[in-house]
Amino acid sequence: MALKESAPPQRYPEVPPDGRRRAPWTRVLALGAGGFALWFLLFAPTLQHNAQVSPVGTRRTVSLDITGPVALLSRGLQLSHIVSATGREQSLPGGTNGVVIVGPAVHPRPHHPSTHQTVVAGPTTTTTTTNPKDPTSAAPLHVLIVGDSIGLDLGGPLQYDLAQTGVVSAALDGRESTGLTRPDYFNWPAELASDLKTTQAQVVVVMIGANDAQDFLGPPDVPYTSPQWNTLYAQRAAQFMQIAESAGAGVYWVGMPPMQNPGLSAQMSDINAVDQRQAQLAKPAVDFIPSTKALGTPQGGYTAFVTNSAGQIVEARAPDGTHLTNGGGQVLAQVVINTLRGAGYHIP
Repeated sequence: MALKESAPPQRYPEVPPDGRRRAPWTRVLALGAGGFALWFLLFAPTLQHNAQVSPVGTRRTVSLDITGPVALLSRGLQLSHIVSATGREQSLPGGTNGVVIVGPAVHPRPHHPSTHQTVVAGPTTTTTTTNPKDPTSAAPLHVLIVGDSIGLDLGGPLQYDLAQTGVVSAALDGRESTGLTRPDYFNWPAELASDLKTTQAQVVVVMIGANDAQDFLGPPDVPYTSPQWNTLYAQRAAQFMQIAESAGAGVYWVGMPPMQNPGLSAQMSDINAVDQRQAQLAKPAVDFIPSTKALGTPQGGYTAFVTNSAGQIVEARAPDGTHLTNGGGQVLAQVVINTLRGAGYHIP
């Protein structure tokens, strides 16, 4: 009689020593790819903007080709407000991380109603002249400089040069990657209002806009290239000017320089036009200081080298073709100081 073959024993998957089962690598890969795709869709407009302001070259071109279609889809789905709700605004941008004041040591002086007034700012008490155009070391002119990363490029040399006069207390608050289009990331109007209280500024110098050629957050989003964008940006600029003038300070708005990237340069030209128009409409009018003549070619184009007031040729632009070198900042700082002198401020 033939023996019946027994069935092979059933095999069970081995259990790891720690008792935890591992997911198949294909599933882990799929989850990772899905998470990356979701992140890319949410942040594509920001990644596209970062690519737009990056140096000209193959890397920038490839980045724009990749991010462009996804950014378009993200805007169409109105996903940018979700990014705002993730709490990104809780992380402060780089820069001075607050207002930094440099200037002559100031001591209290006897109050005279016709010539002086005492100003209290935080724990210190200083005396300022009622005529800010005639500052002294004991009663210096209070200047506040605010701006984005290019504003910082100007602000450092300008603060130093003003403080070296011995009659100016110069305060600087600069924040990288900021502007007026994204208050969810950094609220410049609120920061300016706080800085004015801290510094008791009599002159405010603004250089901001390098990061502003991007969509306004929604819903609904307002695309940068839409007709509504200029109207909304003009309102933001006008509001900022009003805050700067609210305590009686003279306001000087420095325009963006030409950029090596033609597309970015055209965007800065558009933003300059909006800012200059709002400066003219402000009451009292804001002084708009173009930087193109000092940092550009005679035709208003980009150049990496310029001639300073001493007749020396200096490298004015950083390798990225966007930011200023220290030499470029010094050239523009002298333009601002000469503008203040022309307005009647007696600055040595």
